[in-house]
Amino acid sequence: MRLDHVSYACESDGLLATTERIAAALGADFVKGGVHPRFGTRNMILPLANNQYVEVVEVLNHPASDKAPFGQAVRQRSECGGGWMGWCVAVDDLSPFEERLGRPSVPGNRKFPDGQELTWRQIGINGLIADPQVPYLLRWDDGTEALHPSNALPGMPGSVKLNSLTIAGSAARVTDWLGHPVEAPLEGVDVTWIAPAGTPGIMSVTFDTANGRVEI
Repeated sequence: MRLDHVSYACESDGLLATTERIAAALGADFVKGGVHPRFGTRNMILPLANNQYVEVVEVLNHPASDKAPFGQAVRQRSECGGGWMGWCVAVDDLSPFEERLGRPSVPGNRKFPDGQELTWRQIGINGLIADPQVPYLLRWDDGTEALHPSNALPGMPGSVKLNSLTIAGSAARVTDWLGHPVEAPLEGVDVTWIAPAGTPGIMSVTFDTANGRVEI
């Protein structure tokens, strides 16, 4: 169980403009992720150190985005002005979460220009929509390790490191949601918990960059 990535829903001027602002702040370039056909979304990716990454994601005018919870979550956050949508925890086995939540995980996929395909299963987006402080969970399919988004720049390990999160919410609530202490997936990433003033969720993310520490 580890923190895999953080997701930022694009602002009103769209995916490219939103990504350019974040890239400029961090002094690092994003790469094109691609379309998630099952979810009706597309993303841009910044590989980070420690096999983590940032995605900036945009909902598409596609029927899948109306049906898939992930597309609904992106649309909801973007229509509220955009910003941090959530965080994702990768696990080796989703079955305990499927049993606890009473529903199966759903497949996800993204095709690369060379025909390779990154595939995974995920669960918990409905929980994130209802309570944005909680992470959703995924399991990357076996054999896709080399295609993990943190490897999007082959031979170039991420020069930006995820340092800390500020989350409006409760460590106890997230621990209950995960069924494990919230510290378990964080692996040295600090979290500052603050009382929600409205909707809970990620308020900011701090990164270590070549130009020093940057909070977004």
